[in-house]
Amino acid sequence: MIDSFLRYYRDNDCFISHQIDSFNNFIENRLQQIIDDIGEVKIDLPTQENLTIRFGKVMIGPPEIKENDGSTKVLEPKEARLRKLTYSSTLYIEMTPVFEDVEHETTFINIGNFPVMVKSNLCPLSGLSKDELIDAGEDSYDMGGYFIINGVERVLILFEDIAPNRLIFQKKKEEINARIDSKVRGYTQRHVFERKEDGTIVARFANVTATPIPVVALMKALGLETDKEIIDVMFKGKDPSENVLLNFYMTELSGKDDAIEAIGKIMKIMKKDQVVERVEHLLDNYFLPHLGQDASSRTIKARYLANVMAKMELLYDGKIIDDIDHYANKRLRLAGDLLESVVRSTILGRWGLVARLQYNYQKMIKRGRRLPNLQSIVISGVLTKQIMRAMAVGDFANQTGVSQRLERSNYVRSLGHLRGVVSPLSSTQEHYEARELHATHWGRLCAVRTPEGQNIGLRKFLALGAQVTTSDEDHSKKVMSALSSLGVKNE
Repeated sequence: MIDSFLRYYRDNDCFISHQIDSFNNFIENRLQQIIDDIGEVKIDLPTQENLTIRFGKVMIGPPEIKENDGSTKVLEPKEARLRKLTYSSTLYIEMTPVFEDVEHETTFINIGNFPVMVKSNLCPLSGLSKDELIDAGEDSYDMGGYFIINGVERVLILFEDIAPNRLIFQKKKEEINARIDSKVRGYTQRHVFERKEDGTIVARFANVTATPIPVVALMKALGLETDKEIIDVMFKGKDPSENVLLNFYMTELSGKDDAIEAIGKIMKIMKKDQVVERVEHLLDNYFLPHLGQDASSRTIKARYLANVMAKMELLYDGKIIDDIDHYANKRLRLAGDLLESVVRSTILGRWGLVARLQYNYQKMIKRGRRLPNLQSIVISGVLTKQIMRAMAVGDFANQTGVSQRLERSNYVRSLGHLRGVVSPLSSTQEHYEARELHATHWGRLCAVRTPEGQNIGLRKFLALGAQVTTSDEDHSKKVMSALSSLGVKNE
């Protein structure tokens, strides 16, 4: 039975399919989504002329190598290892300059080389049979799921992180707080809600000020202007608790205008004519962005806050419990997630592709060239250097140690390395609860294998039969269908 199980997993690449599927999804879908989120870049010109560069489709082919004689050929993994090359493909983006509302020629611009995962859809070895792999000089039992950087095989370790867009409560003695990592389009904004000793509930987010903002002020600024509206949303006709009523007495805000003014004082906005604009900009763009980033989403954000406030009171009374170490509150960031974070920061960062594009175009305009060649102002080496640096150093979104050299001492160690899980917590601190074996690890993480020393409990490995699932639109339907088949009724 065990032999059949292992043979099935090995033959169907189930042991590392999560790595390959994540990379394929990034290349086929998420990479294009990053470019679609940018849409277009407006160039600030010293004249009154109007110039915009529109981004279109993304194109990436199989790994290639350009020889010294100028010829180009498909690169295979074995050649990359022997010649100490990087197994990568050239990434192109469709760009169209629009000058004075007139579209000019559309071209595919080379923005850099991108590493290719072995056995992914871009890899020529994908889909080959065992005999074909042997004829190609490759190991027929090699499952792939890793990269080759300068001839060195490197693997992106699964990164354990707090589940985004999920409200998590914590209670330690008299300290009550809740947190949510609001994530939208690759951007994550952490929010922390705290219950102070006097019973008032405050929020911290966006690092706009060292002083927390009262939750009641936020709800009133978002549209729930009266105390009665807030209480009705929180308790749905039931009598409110004294602790909740205390929040209204402490703030003493009569409506939306007073709430916006109070938040403006906390933000230390000196010009009165800018208070409304800047506070509304903060609430729309940086407060719970996963619920929306425009004025129409303010009501749902206010109702969400009322729900947070009500649950914090239930937690204070001991009527509900939560555990941040429960694995329902965790998510594993795969290769595609880590690469997306690097690509987004490289393209949209302070000195990223978009910023350099604007700067170089402005230099060309000053020299008298109105429509220079797009390829001449796009520095293709920026993306290549950032990706290769992240792969070599292991620094992905300020998290180090994610990229590691693949262990090749034997087949089992290689397989285990591809299924490793690393925690973001520092190994130099205690973190006793995070290091302990949790009941929800059963069937997901190996209960035995973890290194001794400082990394104990922080470096883990997937259980033998565990597979990493991804969220999709049909996931909830599958769950409901399974529950219905077991006789569970929806009342």
